Amino acid sequence: MLLRWFEHSRVYHPTRQLEAAASDLGRPFENIFFQAQDGVELNGWFFPAQTDSPRGQMAFLNCHGNAGNISHRLGLYAALLETGASVLSFDYRGYGLSKGKPSEEGTYLDVQAAWHWLRQKGFAGRNIIPYGESLGGGIATELCAREQTGGLILQSTFTSLPAIGAELYPWLPVRLVGSIRYDTLSKLPRLKIPVLIMHSREDGLIGFRHSEQNFAAANEPKFFCELRGAHNDSAWEAPGFEAAIEKFLQTVESANQAARVS
Repeated sequence: MLLRWFEHSRVYHPTRQLEAAASDLGRPFENIFFQAQDGVELNGWFFPAQTDSPRGQMAFLNCHGNAGNISHRLGLYAALLETGASVLSFDYRGYGLSKGKPSEEGTYLDVQAAWHWLRQKGFAGRNIIPYGESLGGGIATELCAREQTGGLILQSTFTSLPAIGAELYPWLPVRLVGSIRYDTLSKLPRLKIPVLIMHSREDGLIGFRHSEQNFAAANEPKFFCELRGAHNDSAWEAPGFEAAIEKFLQTVESANQAARVS
């Protein structure tokens, strides 16, 4: 029980208090509440694309990291909205205004519920792009394995939780007793969608090699964007971020067009 408590406390660092408002972005938004399959109520912010945007049919589904909540990523939402797509960011159970307590399967149900909300909003599965940051990368990858998506973006994501846990806590038998997996590396070869992986060599928490291994495991078409700065620095401010996202979206659009023709 002590090991399970320690594992859970290392993985999840939720913050309940929202430290910013969606209105701070200066864009139209919806403050939404929806339910996961097991009945847990979740909260999210939906920022629609501008009405005249040629990418109005596309939406990013943001899966944040293991700490904080949706109020800590306004800069990322602004950067993604600049592409012309919509953005939905939500809090996992136990984070922000979402009810419940986080768990691996719980977070998978949460992201599926957010995906279903977008589908009910009118977005086709092929036009939904999960964006996973750190722990969120493992959650976003599982969504792509369970539901149709147009692509996958992984920012500063580990190969698996046991792998990163063994590096951070080498004195513990993490690989033997760990119950929380988030095994991104084993799932990537099964995904037949465009993948963009971003990471910084200066990341002192999750080593750059994790993204190198994830990139090697992913299928084509795939792209790599090398970021700068520490793990929690603003990735959207890194040189090359905007260009990498744009090239990735163009590839998703081309794949969707080819699928419609065939």
